[in-house]
Amino acid sequence: VALTKMDVLSSLKEIPVCVAYDVDGELTTDFPTGAKLDRAKPVVEKLPGWNCDISKCRKPEDLPKEAMDYVRYIEKEVGCKIRYVSVGAEREAYIEL
Repeated sequence: VALTKMDVLSSLKEIPVCVAYDVDGELTTDFPTGAKLDRAKPVVEKLPGWNCDISKCRKPEDLPKEAMDYVRYIEKEVGCKIRYVSVGAEREAYIEL
């Protein structure tokens, strides 16, 4: 998996992550479809942001701890290892994990 656009999160003090949906009082981790989508309310967990520019980072150890914690959280939740992290718009603006 390639995790892109990490740099656009850099200014956030907290990063909201949708972890489930409340549909008519029932929690689900499946994306609601059809009429259920209109009634769905996102359940959000907030992770600490890193609040600094990461666009020059090119190695995992260059990233702030909070950024790596975010990457590990996403890996755990999707059940798949993240191999690349995009930290800017330039072709070379990525980190291989």
